[in-house]
Amino acid sequence: MVPKIDNSDREERLTYIQEKYKCRVDCDMCENCKVLRGRDAEEVFADYIEGKVEYVKIASQMWK
Repeated sequence: MVPKIDNSDREERLTYIQEKYKCRVDCDMCENCKVLRGRDAEEVFADYIEGKVEYVKIASQMWK
């Protein structure tokens, strides 16, 4: 479950992003690289990690 900004700290959010988007070496199954468009997950979700924007808002923009 995605940690909400109002009841998590920076470290919890960072850990969530690192675990969710870690390389699983099987790109055909995972597709994390495709979703992130070759960018680093910590960069893409920096505002979430810093507690500025909820995860779902950033993630929903990635699918546009």
